[in-house]
Amino acid sequence: MPTQMPLPLIADLGAVLIGESAALLENDVLGGKVFLNGQLCWVWDAGQDDLRRLAAVQLVRAGAARVNEVAAGFGVTPESLRRWRVALTGEGVAALAPVKKGPKGPSVLTGEKAAEIRRLRAGGASLRATAAAAGVSTDTVRRALTFDEANTPEAAEISANKGGSAPGASTPPTRLVLPVLPAPADRSTERAAARAGLLECAAPVFAPAARVPLAGLFLALPALEATGLLACAKATFSALADGFYGLETMLLDSVLRALAGEPRAEGATRIDPAALGRVLGLDRAPEVKTIRRKIGLLAETGKAGDLLTALATHHLHSRSGDCAGGDGEGGDLAAVLYVDGHVRAYQGGKKIGKVHSTRLKFPVPATEETWVSDAHGSPVLVVMAKPGAALTGELRALLPQLRTIIGDSRRVLVGFDRGGWSPALFKHMDEAGFDVLTWRKGPAADIHEGSFTEVAHVDVHGDTRTWNAADTAVDLALATGEAFRMRQISRIVPVRGGATRQIHILTTDQAMPAGEVIYRMGSRWRQENYFRYARIHFDLDSHDAYTSTDDDPERSVPNPEKKRAYQKVVAARAHFDQVLARTDAAMLAMRTPDRGAGEVMITNAMHNAVTAPLWDAEAALDRAEAAHQKIRARVPLGELSPGQQVLDTETKLITHAIRMAAFNTATTLAREIRTNTGYARAAEEAHALARQVLTGSGDIDTTTPGYLIIRLDPHPTARATAAIRELCQHLTTTQIRYPGTGLILRYEIKNP
Repeated sequence: MPTQMPLPLIADLGAVLIGESAALLENDVLGGKVFLNGQLCWVWDAGQDDLRRLAAVQLVRAGAARVNEVAAGFGVTPESLRRWRVALTGEGVAALAPVKKGPKGPSVLTGEKAAEIRRLRAGGASLRATAAAAGVSTDTVRRALTFDEANTPEAAEISANKGGSAPGASTPPTRLVLPVLPAPADRSTERAAARAGLLECAAPVFAPAARVPLAGLFLALPALEATGLLACAKATFSALADGFYGLETMLLDSVLRALAGEPRAEGATRIDPAALGRVLGLDRAPEVKTIRRKIGLLAETGKAGDLLTALATHHLHSRSGDCAGGDGEGGDLAAVLYVDGHVRAYQGGKKIGKVHSTRLKFPVPATEETWVSDAHGSPVLVVMAKPGAALTGELRALLPQLRTIIGDSRRVLVGFDRGGWSPALFKHMDEAGFDVLTWRKGPAADIHEGSFTEVAHVDVHGDTRTWNAADTAVDLALATGEAFRMRQISRIVPVRGGATRQIHILTTDQAMPAGEVIYRMGSRWRQENYFRYARIHFDLDSHDAYTSTDDDPERSVPNPEKKRAYQKVVAARAHFDQVLARTDAAMLAMRTPDRGAGEVMITNAMHNAVTAPLWDAEAALDRAEAAHQKIRARVPLGELSPGQQVLDTETKLITHAIRMAAFNTATTLAREIRTNTGYARAAEEAHALARQVLTGSGDIDTTTPGYLIIRLDPHPTARATAAIRELCQHLTTTQIRYPGTGLILRYEIKNP
């Protein structure tokens, strides 16, 4: 067919030109027509979408236009056009008919099923456990918990059949178009009242706003509520002095700022104060000087230790390890505790005592801390250790405080590393009602290989772990001459070069299975992971206060001269042993005559010449021992290091409490992503996804009375958006109220 240009009349009628030879003319009432080189080729009536799709496919097959041109002319994507071509080739014209969207069958969420789900959830079952018990999906459980019976499919059907609303049904409010980043509410009057001392604190006030930066921080509030930071701080400090920023606002600001990646007060200069202020319900977040001054006021009360004790009590006595009432690991966070020391290095110019840092491999000016973590590795308690104190002494001093926090006489398994090795301490802990879990220190005889059998343990995620282990007993010698018997679990582990060696775990718990003992000992590394993670993301070792006080000059400290004198004794004793060996060899040679020789005569001069070096070495050893005995083992600090100082502890303990709450909040969100969403890579990326969503943007919707609706913007990937949607649905069921208000938080995520 010769090429013919489209007739000008077609374009004048409003036709859409497709390529160089085709034109599409459509009308919502009459249907559509396709002209090819001015000739009418395809016609369809309104609603005949299958014939319209057939025309688009045949235009491509006939070579009249390219795929992109046809897709643009018909107002579809090239991918949709490709699917139509595949469907036509495989199944014919019938496959081009549009499929009606919607449910394919009756809904399982009846009124009775919703009541059953709410009853199971009220009993403390987790989201997945509730779904399994009710025989439905987790999405159905969320819908049953979020909406009342009037919103079930049956109620909607009754309403539709009657032509009216079902009894108790409420018409959802019309979603309004929210203003994009409107100016914050004017709080100048309240600020003036605060300057005059007439305002206790400014209450949060929220206004509708779209595209709010850091709106994802609202997701942290249910998990933060579970940490108990705000409640414990209010019980400990009561309130701050009258001012615009109250106690809850300051703590909430500090935690949210830490979750946003700026845990230090100086980080407030790197976050838009208006953006964070919208999350706090204020016109702007507090500045650096305000943060330091308010935290300083809390430190002046001297109640930082009481706050940490209250937090530990709340943490260990909470019903679960998550923010929505699900069971934590083992169902009892206080059943297993881990204790370890942490060295916080100091880089300033003050005269601070040196401590050996295992991380840096040499002594540095530092402050020592003793940390207690739960079975998850989440921090529970931190106390400032005395300068130069060993972990053994800190453990012994910590036991009464732990018993007070636990609140009863149950036995608690306490795990620690070889730094706490002391048979006397093990016996003391056993008598105090604590079970010991630690590695064996020093050389130990290997267990016969025939004693090893396979043991297993199933963790909280359902993963089964197996080891070859031997379960035996060992007697440890005490200084009193007695023996303390402990249970020993041994394992064979590979070493470099293809060889193997045995490692031994000691415990006083006789009932725990061997597999669980190995698992619990290995889980102590979770505490090390907290130190590493918190140093990177929460500035664990930062100096939040630069004030210091003079150390006690009368405090008794080890005398370094005593150690140096002892090294001389060790060297003199080694020299004496060497000279003694040479003297014995020389005397033996003198007393042994050559073959065929007669008797040997040893004179006094000969004997004195051989033994003279020995007498000199012995005299040197005696002088070294006498000098060592004359030196005092301990001396007052003021005599050894006058002017030594210690860093402020109250401010650091308060910031530790804030960062512990921030870490536990982030960990809880990551755990919720892993257990209550279908995110495929949650085991590897839950923490990364939690950090990503916390710094995301979204809308603040206050149009529904009594509710604060947070509508997050979608994420770049579909799977992340789907996971966050499930997380939002799960967190909405907690019915958490924003601190200081009566607004119930409801979470949503926009459709991509």
